[in-house]
Amino acid sequence: MTHKAIDCLINVHFGETDKQPTWMLKVRDDYFKGPESMFAPVDLAELLDEMDEQGVAKAILMDSVAKPSVTARKFVEAKPDRFALAMGGLNLLRPMPALRELSAVVADLPVAYAVVGPSFWGDGQYPPSDAVYYPLYTKCCELDLPLFMNTGLPGPPIPGEVQNPIHLDRVCVRFPELRLAMMHGADPWWDVAIRLMIKYANLRLVTSAWSPRHLPQSLLHFMSTRGKGRVMFASDSPVLSITRCVKEAAALELTPEVLDAYLYQNAQDFLFSG
Repeated sequence: MTHKAIDCLINVHFGETDKQPTWMLKVRDDYFKGPESMFAPVDLAELLDEMDEQGVAKAILMDSVAKPSVTARKFVEAKPDRFALAMGGLNLLRPMPALRELSAVVADLPVAYAVVGPSFWGDGQYPPSDAVYYPLYTKCCELDLPLFMNTGLPGPPIPGEVQNPIHLDRVCVRFPELRLAMMHGADPWWDVAIRLMIKYANLRLVTSAWSPRHLPQSLLHFMSTRGKGRVMFASDSPVLSITRCVKEAAALELTPEVLDAYLYQNAQDFLFSG
């Protein structure tokens, strides 16, 4: 049985550079044990075929303000009904030029959300509660643009404490209007993430880069009870394949209603029903 899905994160930009950063190679080789082909160029027809086979109605492609992805924007232009963009690459230490560019891109292109990985910039020194993020939070509220922030210890050997979801506690207090989602799960702080979602109505979690069969029981219980509208599906393809993630999600012990919410409806409501 094919289930309808929205994949909240796919990477089609890896093949645009001949040489990946060292940390990306370590993630592939040491953490995900991925194939050499992980960083190969992505073919639009092949991607659409896989999406169709797995019931993925729409996918969100990683892009960047600082270094726009030619591939992602070409795919969006070719199939605007199937693709939207996730916009990263924001310089938060000199924020105004980046935020002006973000506003311009949102006006011109289908941007589903902005994205920041606290461990991946500034040598991991700035937790989300730091004031350097406040201009971005304000701009996202003004644009009514969701913001996805990496949570959980990152795979690469870089500082990870700033991605403890507890730092979002102050963010949610100060910016209740901000549509905020925790990205890449929250390991090893799943229970903190769940408690925060119970506490704050504007907070979600995305299971990108997580094999669904490895999701903790506490999260699956939350998804089936108080958190039916809070957790969204993503593969982070090609880090994990769309096919693998959809099939593993379908095999979870979730009711059809909860599975539909996880795979499709929660993302549709949070990202595309404004």
